[in-house]
Amino acid sequence: MKAADLKRTIVALVLTLTAASAFAFDHNHAAWTALLKKHVVLLPGGNASQLRYAGVLAERKNLEAYLDSLSSVTEPEYRSWAKAQQLAFLINAYNAFTVELILGKYPDLASIKDLGSVFQSPWKRKFFTLLGSQRHLDDIEQGMIRAPGAFDEPRIHVALVCASIGCPMLRNEAYTAERLDAQLEDGMRRFFSDRTRNRYDAASNTLRASKLFDWYGKDFGQGHAGFASLAATFAKYAERLADTPEAQARIRSGDYRLEFLDYDWTLNDAR
Repeated sequence: MKAADLKRTIVALVLTLTAASAFAFDHNHAAWTALLKKHVVLLPGGNASQLRYAGVLAERKNLEAYLDSLSSVTEPEYRSWAKAQQLAFLINAYNAFTVELILGKYPDLASIKDLGSVFQSPWKRKFFTLLGSQRHLDDIEQGMIRAPGAFDEPRIHVALVCASIGCPMLRNEAYTAERLDAQLEDGMRRFFSDRTRNRYDAASNTLRASKLFDWYGKDFGQGHAGFASLAATFAKYAERLADTPEAQARIRSGDYRLEFLDYDWTLNDAR
């Protein structure tokens, strides 16, 4: 190869790599974090949150730009990422597209369930593109995240937020691969510390847990991520569920009655 041809080849390669770098997906999810930090409202105690949907609506172009960046990721690109990058991507996508779904009718709704019907749940509405296909929210949670062998991570249930008072808190930051384990663990501690969602009543020796653990209890009983059973999960977080050593000991021993609380589907709107 002549020197001039070699030079042109090198220049072309550099330009190609530079262009690819310029359009590389942002695994820090900075655009999503910017919106969350501005519009998520932490409630007293820091274990629950609400979202200023009106504020996000005023900045909907910023949300749509972030959603477009998610939709632009191809299946081969996604497959080339580390597992933690994939899971952070899917959690953020689920939460961000859920907000977009709400904004489609906001403020004329009281619950995400208002977006469903007798014939179709809101989680089955195909309204976005992800990894090259038209999808609904259940595609992300049930088909991609909870698929056997995909991630096997039960703590995703405190990370996926269904725009409702009963669900775990929406963090004021995006999930990122570098901090994913710490963020999921923090989410578990905060969720179990929220007495409106999980609590132990010593007088009746009753542990009243979120309905989430009724729906997805089996995810905590397969040994994934160190979770061997639902009872062992409650035992692990006993100090979050109860205030006294005696009550915590009861939870750790499994000597209690278990009830599941009704789920509050009211929109988690900070009006």
